[in-house]
Amino acid sequence: MASEDVVGKTSETAVSTIVNLRGVKAPSQAALLSICKSLVAGGVAGGVSVHSLLFPEYRFRFRRDLLSRTAVAPLERLKILLQVQNPHSIKYSGTVQGLKYIWRTEGFRGLFKGNGTNCARIVPNSAVKFFSYEEASKGILWFYRQQTGKEDAELTPLLRLGAGACAGIIAMSATYPMDMVRGRLTVQTELSPRQYRGIFHALSTVFHEEGPRALYKGWLPSVIGVVPYVGLNFAVYESLKDYLIKSRPLGLVEDSELSVATKLACGAAAGTVGQTVAYPLDVIRRRMQMVGWKDAASVVTGDGQGKSRLEYSGMVDAFRKTVRHEGFGALYKGLVPNSVKVVPSIAIAFVTYEVVKDILGVEIRISD
Repeated sequence: MASEDVVGKTSETAVSTIVNLRGVKAPSQAALLSICKSLVAGGVAGGVSVHSLLFPEYRFRFRRDLLSRTAVAPLERLKILLQVQNPHSIKYSGTVQGLKYIWRTEGFRGLFKGNGTNCARIVPNSAVKFFSYEEASKGILWFYRQQTGKEDAELTPLLRLGAGACAGIIAMSATYPMDMVRGRLTVQTELSPRQYRGIFHALSTVFHEEGPRALYKGWLPSVIGVVPYVGLNFAVYESLKDYLIKSRPLGLVEDSELSVATKLACGAAAGTVGQTVAYPLDVIRRRMQMVGWKDAASVVTGDGQGKSRLEYSGMVDAFRKTVRHEGFGALYKGLVPNSVKVVPSIAIAFVTYEVVKDILGVEIRISD
């Protein structure tokens, strides 16, 4: 008991010391409640996207909100297939042709391969991402006010970019192994020499056959891609909102509030900018995830090309070989189905997050 008391006191002292380095008090019960509310809002925002357009009456029902990911699963799978397919054995040449080919060769279920892993990953990823963004925003704003001496200073677009990048890196790193095996589960077909039976089988197989580091293949381009993708998403969205509220063009603002339609437009614009700039890095990370895969799917090795592995020694080498052998356009393979899928999802996620925050009474500000 005495040792437990010592450990407890030591832990409390350590937490207080670390927190006080920022010049604030240790988290109170109210602060912890606010953290929990932010996580809930982020998780719901991750679940609500395209499905909300179809069934708005179920907007805040968690289980049905996850179906939004299923609604766009065929486009997500086609995007990954276009990204990693062997250039010497083209099976998927476009969005419509690719979907028809999947339907013809694999049936209805083939359109949804890898979707289970995506649904399992998206809620913790979104919760961590939105919570991290709020905490990073608070910390950056506090530091900025201390440095400038302006207590009423607000976040600039550049500072929002930094907060969004931090949030994206933390969320992506926390769930990256699931994303890595999702890529492989998505591209395997009935013709693959050996099948992953599910998420946990894929994780354990990769861990034992390729080592723990293999679960983070493609992590570096993912981290780099977070800066323009998540960072620009938040920065463009927040900056557009601020601009519209201040300038009030075309009567889009009423009582200092933007309509839902206007917020959706801001989110769509943010999603378009972010995903277009970062897309080449997404292609490279998917290709790096396939490296070292024993008995890889035929779409990766190419029919009649044997079971030779992809030879990328790193991110730069992957960029160089992709451009050299397939041209610059290869860095944007799958962009069309990705745009159809991502832009409305990001737009609705932002709007839903704000609505849920308002319901839960969460405010993005420096704690008193």
